[in-house]
Amino acid sequence: VQLQASGGGLVQAGGSLRLSCEASGRTFRPYRMGWFRQAPGKEREFVATVSWSGGSTNYADSVKGRFTISRDTAKNTVYLQMSSLKPEDTAVYYCAATRYVSDYNVIRGYDYWGQGTLVTVSS
Repeated sequence: VQLQASGGGLVQAGGSLRLSCEASGRTFRPYRMGWFRQAPGKEREFVATVSWSGGSTNYADSVKGRFTISRDTAKNTVYLQMSSLKPEDTAVYYCAATRYVSDYNVIRGYDYWGQGTLVTVSS
């Protein structure tokens, strides 16, 4: 399974961006997919996750009400709609997937990782 993230870029504070992550592979049946981010000099942190079958979602407190995660099972793609962006949202955003029931908000809870896409929010 390969995950390809896209959609990052430079945006002004208060603006919006939508990230996409397409999964490819012979058979793709994840239990859940998620987004993490890593700011310069900081550890990678959980952002949001969505269950593949039911579509239930969870978010980090720092993005609740501003970010929305969704998935299109027909396209094997997960999205992260980011609104009201702040300079502190600047980071490389990584998508991830897991086939198993696991803790959704930790790195070890995911089997597969994309290459990351850079989001820069200017003040």
